[in-house]
Order: sequence, then structure tokens, then C-alpha cells
Amino acid sequence: MSNQFIVAKFGGTSVADFAAMSRCADIVLADPSIRLVVVSASSGVTNLLVAITKEDIIEGRFAHYTGIERITYAVLEKLQQQAAVGAAIEQLLLELKTLIGRTVAFTDSEKDLVQSFGERLSSVLFAQVLAERGAAVSSFDVRQVLRTDSRFGKGEPQVDQITALTQQYLAPLLNSQIIVTQGFIGADSANQTTTLGRGGSDYSAAILGEAIGAKVVQIWTDVVGIFTTDPRLTPDARCIPEISFDEAAEMATFGAKVLHPATLIPAMRQNIPVFVGSSREPEAGGTWISKQVDARPSYRAIALRKNQTLITVKSPAMLHAAGFLTRVFAILSQHQISVDLVTTSEISVALTLDDAPGSAFGTAIEPALAALREFSEVTVEQGLSLVAVIGNHLHSTRGITGSLFQALEQINMRLICHGASRHNLCFLVQDNEAPGVVKELHQALFQAA
Repeated sequence: MSNQFIVAKFGGTSVADFAAMSRCADIVLADPSIRLVVVSASSGVTNLLVAITKEDIIEGRFAHYTGIERITYAVLEKLQQQAAVGAAIEQLLLELKTLIGRTVAFTDSEKDLVQSFGERLSSVLFAQVLAERGAAVSSFDVRQVLRTDSRFGKGEPQVDQITALTQQYLAPLLNSQIIVTQGFIGADSANQTTTLGRGGSDYSAAILGEAIGAKVVQIWTDVVGIFTTDPRLTPDARCIPEISFDEAAEMATFGAKVLHPATLIPAMRQNIPVFVGSSREPEAGGTWISKQVDARPSYRAIALRKNQTLITVKSPAMLHAAGFLTRVFAILSQHQISVDLVTTSEISVALTLDDAPGSAFGTAIEPALAALREFSEVTVEQGLSLVAVIGNHLHSTRGITGSLFQALEQINMRLICHGASRHNLCFLVQDNEAPGVVKELHQALFQAA
């Protein structure tokens, strides 16, 4: 199934307007191997669509809709052959207006359908931008092939079905033309539209790359690759030219925003290299993510994840007792609460939970805490940030922990987790101290190197 095609994914800022789409067209047309293009919604559109799904008042919904119309028409009006896609764009906007014009509240499936319009609009527009540059190109509805379960809002891709459908309906088209399709969305077995969750366009690109046996998956965004830390936290952050799958997965999981955490799973399964670069500065290079890398330094990067909650569950019944942790985790699993870090003592266990915006945490935490309090003493601490030092052999390299703790000797660390992975060392600090901690660590670990 392996071929020489490249999948190129362009994020929302990369397809924000006509000028941005034109820059992306330059990238696609410069490399004949790029045959499958996956696009996000134009910057700002998904936020407006989400706002529509949360709005009960019709007038409020249409206030958000006008913003989507404005962004869409701004691109359409710059096209030389507007008539070629004008009808398709008008039809999509009409469908959206009809959907949001009803007085009833949206079901979960309808929320996903509403949120799908951003990618559906941008893919039609971007295909026309390529066509006007002379490319043989078509827009393709990814819902024909990207099969998920029916968990609306965060559909789980069904890999075997996706591969079979892609080979049947999508792969044959790539031999003769460029195909532009949508990220973020899919469909369940009943052909109901689903979404993969925010940031899911990266994941879509990797899944499709796996399904066609791509030689490379490119992720084009607004930053020049993956940095040693968030450049907004320290101006001395620098781009990493290469990084292993394991390191990149740790970075994505622990807060680096460049990649969706699930993106690398399909690429790792098929050993497909992933390139991350800036559509604004494609000549500036970027970061290659692959199984084999030339260098594996002790320290690779520092990631920061805010909105962390620390829960400590304490009970004398835990002393020399079997099954206590099973009971704790069963309750958290029942309420779909994901645990990040775990530390234990004789009679207590401390757990960090991610209170990310848009997660189920807000509604699920109280009933989960009530269930835990039936058999234990529970304390909750919020306003914490998780700092993760990503690297290689951190569990076995002499002097690693000494260097870290020396850099942080003035910082009160609430929790430390080391040894579970050879690729990270994590600790919790107060939110207000986190930016300074990252800057101090970066100075000690990278700028002195």
C-alpha cells in the first residue's frame, strides 16, 4: 500500500484568508508529491460555529453566523472565477442557516453537523484557489471515508474501515489530481456527521496518511516547527530540527500546542515521518518527527500545561489493602475523568487531572468526588500548572535530577513524578509561578548548552 504521495495539512491560520490560501497553494504546487491536502476551517470560523451551538436565542446564533459569512465571502470575492464555486458556497451557507434557524436546542449530533461547516467551506475555497493556478484538483467529502464511532464531539476513528473506504474511494483519485479534503470531521456508520475534537485536523491528516500509505505527513501551521519551549514564555526558545516520535508524543501530551496529542499514533503505527513547518515561512525549515533521529540529547524541550487539579484521596483502609486503587480509578473511569500523574504513600494517593476548557471535567468532577468521599477523605487543590521536561533516558542518566532541582531550588513544587517514563520528568507548581519556572529551566538546561 505504500506510495510516494505526501499528505499536507494546513491549519486555520494557514487558510485564514485569500492571501494565506495563496501561500499554501505555493507550497502544494512546489512539490508534485503532495496529492492529498487536508484543511482546517479558516481561522475564527470554528469558534463562531461552537458559539452558535451554545446559543439558545435565534438572533444570537445569526449574529455569529454573519461572522462566518464575512470570512467566507472575503475569500470568495478574491477568486478570479467566483462562479465556479459560488453555487456550492451558497448551498453550504443556506444549509447552515436552515440548521441554526430552528428554535429547538441542538442535539449532540446536530452540534457536530453545525461545526462541520467550517472545513466544508474552506476546502471548497482552497480547491478553487489551486484550480485557478492551473492545478488538476477536486474537493472531496472526507465523510465518505473517515469512519468514526457515534461519540459526538470526540469521535473515535475506526482504522480498518477508514483504510478500506480510503482505498476504494479516495486513493484511486490521487494518481491523476490533487485532492482537497477536510480535517476534524468524519461520519459514523449511519452517515451522521461526527467531529474528532478540537485540534483534530492534525489527527485526520495522519489517519488519512496511514490509510493511503503516505511517505510523509506535513503539518503546516503558523510557527516554524516545534520549539524547545513556548516562544511566548521565553524569547530564547529555539526550533528543534528533529525529534523522535516518543519525544514528540510526550510534548503533545504535556501541553505543547503545535500538535494534537493523537496525531502521532497513526504515523507511529506505519513509521511515516511527520514534518511541522510554517506556511508563512516555508523556506525557514521546520521540525522532522521520525522513529530514528541522529541525536537523542538528555534534554529536548520543556512543556507547560495549565488548568491542573490535584486530588488527594486518603484512607487508612488503603494500608496493606488490595483493591483500593482499583476502586478509585473505577470511579474516575465511570465519570470519564482522565488521570495524568499519580503518586502514592501508605494511606493516600495523589492524582492530577486536566481541567482543560471544553473537557467533561467541569460537569463530571463533583459526582466523582462525591463517590470517592463515600469511603475516603478527599482534598482538592486547583490553580496549578504541570511542567514537563522532555528528553531521553531521564530516569537513568547521572546528574539529571541534580541539575533540574538546582535550577528550581527557590520554587515550591507541589508534586514530582519521575521514573514512569524515560522521556519526561514532571512536577506541579502554582499557576502564577509557572511561566517563570519554564523560563528559569530553559535558561539552565538549554541556553547554557
